[in-house]
Amino acid sequence: MSERGDWAAMRERRMAEPGAAEAYEAARLAFELGAAVRELRESKGWSQTQLAKAARMTQSAVARFEAGGTVPTLPVLERLAAALEVDLHVSFTPRGTAA
Repeated sequence: MSERGDWAAMRERRMAEPGAAEAYEAARLAFELGAAVRELRESKGWSQTQLAKAARMTQSAVARFEAGGTVPTLPVLERLAAALEVDLHVSFTPRGTAA
């Protein structure tokens, strides 16, 4: 079996395990939030240290967040938004349905 086939089979087995889909979705969300904050920080020309100071966090916490290593609380997101001078919007949207 090819490497791709081996990986696909392993992924399929892992995703069938209880809680795997939820963990995968949480990791995706953490990664996307981190990427968005990194993009905003870089657009301001700031270092992680500058953002950390403005958001009352440590540089290592900013680095972990930007790497998708943590799912932040709402108060942390609010501090990051305030530091980056952006509005934070949290919403629920309907999921698409298969046609």
